[in-house]
Amino acid sequence: MKTLFCALFLNILCHTVVSPPFARWTTTELILNNGIVQRVIQLPSPEGHFLTTSYKPVIGEFKYFLPSNTDFQFEVNGTTYSGKDEWRLVEVKSLTDIHEGDGAAVILVSRDKKIELILKFLLYPNLPVVRKSLVVKNLGNSSVSLESVDVEKFNVTGYYATTFSWIYSDYGRRKSIGPYEGNMQDALVIVHNMDWQSGIVIGNEASGVMKHTSVFWDAPDICSGLTHKDARFPFRKWIKPNESFETPQVFTMVYNNHKDPSEILNTDLPDFIRKHMGIRLSELKEKPTFVYNTWHPFGKDINEKLIMELAKAAAEAGMKEFVIDDGWQDNYGDWGINKTKFPNGLKPVFDYIKSLGMKPGLWVSVGSASSVSKVYHEHPEWFVRDKNGNFANLHLEDAKDEIRSACYSTGWKNYIKNILLKLSLEYGLEYMKLDFSVVTSAYVFDHEKSGCYATDHPGHQDHNESLYVNYERMWELFDELHAAKPNLFIDCTFEAMGGLQLIDYAMLKHAEGNWLSNYQEPDESGDLRIRNMAWWRSPAVSATALVIGNPRMDDKGWENHIKSLAGALPIMLGDPRKLSPEDLKKYRSWANWLHSMQTKYDIMSYRQDLQGFGEPGEGSWDGYQRINSETHTGGIVGVFNQGSTEVERFVRVQLLDPSANYRILRAPEGIEIGRMTGKELEDKGFKVKLNQKYDGSLFEISQIK
Repeated sequence: MKTLFCALFLNILCHTVVSPPFARWTTTELILNNGIVQRVIQLPSPEGHFLTTSYKPVIGEFKYFLPSNTDFQFEVNGTTYSGKDEWRLVEVKSLTDIHEGDGAAVILVSRDKKIELILKFLLYPNLPVVRKSLVVKNLGNSSVSLESVDVEKFNVTGYYATTFSWIYSDYGRRKSIGPYEGNMQDALVIVHNMDWQSGIVIGNEASGVMKHTSVFWDAPDICSGLTHKDARFPFRKWIKPNESFETPQVFTMVYNNHKDPSEILNTDLPDFIRKHMGIRLSELKEKPTFVYNTWHPFGKDINEKLIMELAKAAAEAGMKEFVIDDGWQDNYGDWGINKTKFPNGLKPVFDYIKSLGMKPGLWVSVGSASSVSKVYHEHPEWFVRDKNGNFANLHLEDAKDEIRSACYSTGWKNYIKNILLKLSLEYGLEYMKLDFSVVTSAYVFDHEKSGCYATDHPGHQDHNESLYVNYERMWELFDELHAAKPNLFIDCTFEAMGGLQLIDYAMLKHAEGNWLSNYQEPDESGDLRIRNMAWWRSPAVSATALVIGNPRMDDKGWENHIKSLAGALPIMLGDPRKLSPEDLKKYRSWANWLHSMQTKYDIMSYRQDLQGFGEPGEGSWDGYQRINSETHTGGIVGVFNQGSTEVERFVRVQLLDPSANYRILRAPEGIEIGRMTGKELEDKGFKVKLNQKYDGSLFEISQIK
């Protein structure tokens, strides 16, 4: 199997470096080419079809697509429009974005003159990426409904493509054969044919339950965009006369000369996400390295005295962020401070946390109000209605009389924004954990109990439209908070996203982290859960966005918690007051080591699979690496024995400079165990011995200057 570095090297060797512009066109043809990938599109001249006629790597064969591809498809008021219909070409214009994207925008008008369509294509330097969105404009005199949007629609060659292709779904980790219809977890799908050594990566940037990707489902084609009108959570957008709607983007990568899709999953894909997608983590000047949260075991039973004691102990352990979870407020909705628990308010508590060298954080439910709250009684028009017209609790069915879910298509968005801005700007809050259902629930499986059925809310015309709009309004809220405080860390939980352990690219572009779980097992099964979740979601999404709770600081095997969490965002809970002075000293050494690794290698921007180590599972070894693939100066490696009878394994490290020399140091003490070149580390590796049945080790890989 070709190694990651060799794959990168061949990519550079085989392709000519091309500088923007990446698009050129005539009256009949648009050619997108960045030296790595080329897509050729037939333009109407001046009337006719709009079809992708070729889409392939610049060098070598690519057998997946027919010479005539539908390109896009959607419905307006029940009428289907696609690239195979008749369109009139208005104009082709150059297009760029702020993340080095370069390409073209094609403006078309439908044959019935009811729709203006802009197709936006962007390519990026040295990557096999084509990113696309549609802008649909209503040229009629009345509002129209947009539904069943396929931003990309490729027609696939017969038999060999559909029969011998593996479909890697669920963040590119679950292998199956077609046909396949994706769901909310399919931010990333890969179609790969091992005989051809080629495939296509499909990244869907739609929000939560609104994304749709299908492979060989109703026909031999590949489609990606927004959910169809017959889906569990159907997309619909009402467009007023002379107004436009732009879809979320879909990005695709076509590749060849890769025996396994993990080669692109660990290289080009994370490079694109980190450098060009526009995710919040890439804009954050200082990434978190060691977080404490109060939720487990204290729950809502917190007060000023307890928080002060926990903060002191957490600071002694070297924590860098301190998050106060649920229980500080007087009620959901009003978000006043419970003066019985916090008689002096929160600002003195935040100031104390800061004085200890930590950043203060706070939990808030951004779409919920108590039935006794003032805001609910003063503004009932801001709250979600169910299909029977009653007030609804989208989060939990068995608590519907206690909580009212707010609708972001109303004045609620500005109301909750002002509360969060006060906490952030006046009180000094630097980390927000924003929780509970906003559009759908992770725990309610009746899809009709989602969204808002109110007919008088200004932001949505009907229930289906509320699903999409309420996600977008939540993202607007996050963007406005970041505009006011650029370094604010927003943890948008899977509950706010609307699905169990759900994270996606839409979230990454508007929030920094995602609380993915509440694992409370104190032993090796808890550590396995942590590593499995981190492996499962990465490298399709940024590992530092994976906030995996609830490992406790005072568990007996707490060091293995840290080693496992170092592959995602290290976050600990529990009671640090119970730790001995010796344990606190050990904690601080780990905290200092993690901070040092971030300072030296920016490890929180990277994570790759460890060659030869697969999905974490009982009875086997697993591992990860967080190597800086831009500087090649080094990073960290984590290796684990999860109940295997083997006690030794060789560990090979990739994405280093083959000719440079590296030191291998055991963490956190920094004890040197060997020196090797980058090529030796990749080809041969270093030996790791783990005698305990459940054990792990972390290592620093450091380039010798």
